[in-house]
Amino acid sequence: MALLKYPFWLIYRIWFYILVAIPIIIMLPLLIISISKEKWYPLFFRLARIWSKFILIGMGFGYTIKKDQQPEPNKSYMFVANHTSMADIMLMLVASKNPFVFVGKQELSKIPLFGFFYKRTCILVDRSSAKSRQAVFLRAQKRLKQGVSICIFPEGGVPEEHIVLDTFKDGAFRLAINHQIPIVPITFYDNKKRLSYTFFSGGPGKMRAKIHQFISTEGLAIEDTKALNTRTRTLILEELNRLNSIETKKPL
Repeated sequence: MALLKYPFWLIYRIWFYILVAIPIIIMLPLLIISISKEKWYPLFFRLARIWSKFILIGMGFGYTIKKDQQPEPNKSYMFVANHTSMADIMLMLVASKNPFVFVGKQELSKIPLFGFFYKRTCILVDRSSAKSRQAVFLRAQKRLKQGVSICIFPEGGVPEEHIVLDTFKDGAFRLAINHQIPIVPITFYDNKKRLSYTFFSGGPGKMRAKIHQFISTEGLAIEDTKALNTRTRTLILEELNRLNSIETKKPL
């Protein structure tokens, strides 16, 4: 029986990439128009949300988003979440109707078709380059001034499978303080089980997320960055540990 899982996982991963491509091909003319001017980014964001829902439903993920607080229209936020899965981008796009721009790793721009739009709409960072990291701040500041929110996975990458939550980098919190915008902490519960970066793993099932109460940066200064970082990470880690404790106590 175990041997049958490997062909399933192979087909399942191939199916994921097919689902990524199909809506891009169908919506290609609209997508091209939506990225031709930065002021048309909200249109691209709406199309990206359709793309995300198509993939999540097509993969058999029954997603639910619990919201302790609702983002207000026409306000800028700093969205941060734990990073565990190839589906994190899709679930994040579904979680918020407020247009935001991802700050993401440069390597994803090499993915055929997806990468074409990724590098034209996201703020790319080469984490090994101090110059690239500085450029992220300048581009993020520009987008925030245009009224768009920012989304950063502050772990700086996907941690190894055994790590529940890696340490957070300071960039997202420094940027939020600079612009006095709230932090929106989000916990992804099931993404690692559904579609982790381990190739032979995953499968259809529930995919839950929780938007926590926002953390205000009003009145904070740059020297408060580390405390803000710790407070946000602790909130998400406690939520992950709480859920894990509940799940392990469930009868078999």
